[in-house]
Amino acid sequence: MTSVSRSTPAADSSAAATRHALHALVASMLGYAMDGFDLLILGFMLPAIAADLHLTPAQSGALVTWTLAGAVAGGVVFGMLSDYFGRVRMLTWTILVFAVFTGLCALAQGYGDLLVYRTVAGIGLGGEFGIGMALVAEAWPARLRARVSSYVGIGWQLGVLAAALITPMLLPVIGWRGMFAVGLFPAVVSFFVRRRVAEPDIFVERRAAAASAAARKLPLRRLFDDARTARASLGVIVLCSVQNFGYYGLMIWLPSYLSKTFGYSLTKSGLWTAATVLGMALGIWLFGLAADRFGRKPAFLAYQLGAVAMVFVYSNLTSPVALLIGGAVMGVFVNGMLGGYGALISEIYPTEARATAQNVLFNIGRAVGGLGPVVVGALAARYSFALALAFLASIYLLDVIATLFLIPEKRGAELE
Repeated sequence: MTSVSRSTPAADSSAAATRHALHALVASMLGYAMDGFDLLILGFMLPAIAADLHLTPAQSGALVTWTLAGAVAGGVVFGMLSDYFGRVRMLTWTILVFAVFTGLCALAQGYGDLLVYRTVAGIGLGGEFGIGMALVAEAWPARLRARVSSYVGIGWQLGVLAAALITPMLLPVIGWRGMFAVGLFPAVVSFFVRRRVAEPDIFVERRAAAASAAARKLPLRRLFDDARTARASLGVIVLCSVQNFGYYGLMIWLPSYLSKTFGYSLTKSGLWTAATVLGMALGIWLFGLAADRFGRKPAFLAYQLGAVAMVFVYSNLTSPVALLIGGAVMGVFVNGMLGGYGALISEIYPTEARATAQNVLFNIGRAVGGLGPVVVGALAARYSFALALAFLASIYLLDVIATLFLIPEKRGAELE
């Protein structure tokens, strides 16, 4: 007598939910990894592009500035569109826009058309973070929400590391145009996203309910719906601004700091900076674990105080071994908080405004963070790199105040 094992409908449903959740996580990680990869290879390629197209230093810098400006605009627009029309559909479009216009950069004949391509590519790039975070938060259970959101943040670090390893090998062989052509690869990812990732159940249900409602508030208005929500939005803006200010302020100037202060070669500066990046990836992963176990606010406060201490300590280190280890530990705290924003923002705002909140609030922080390199550079020029780093340490105290008085604790809460 033979027995046939059959899965129950409940088991089938659970397996399908797990599969969809994994697909959502992979798609979101890949999208954010492409963001990190693209921004770093642009930095590597700027000298070659400038030489070939006869760009001035100001024009070269504008390519980066307008990419980030496009990212801010794309974050706002695609975040709202995602709340109206769906996470998967808009994530697909952001990746396609990013891929196509990055590929078009390979055909640029001068500064004007390259600037347009980079700006539009930035629009696609800016939409991916918040949509991916909302998608993952809605697809996974509350007990794992911070952990899986941190994996999306690790995607950025993986993209940065891939760019650091691949670009020096490929750029001399295929040139800057070939490197931009590689940017067409994400179009394949968009096909995967569209075919394999499903809209989260909570989004489908809420959209159906909203369609039957007489009126629906604009997603942007939901960020300041009442005093409590407005206070939380202000707190998140402070957190994201300090996060990006510290990240860009450190990562842009760290190689120069190591070179000018300690006489490190470009290669050695790169290796010591890579240790900091690896520390950042470890910090993001650990943050997700801590936030799910102990709560969002305790995790943020621990990392913020760690950042204050470690940036200050790092500014006083002198030996190569101490700088290597200290840089990795500093990276854990300075960028590890990126692992918490996806869960934190998702739990504060309703489904009807979740992607908008993710993209708008984080990109406001990104815009403020763009001032980091300017401020650090000015302080370093007028005083010293050590004093500039000490200033960076002090700004994390703003984070502590915002977390204590503005941020609500919602660990384990079901999404609205």
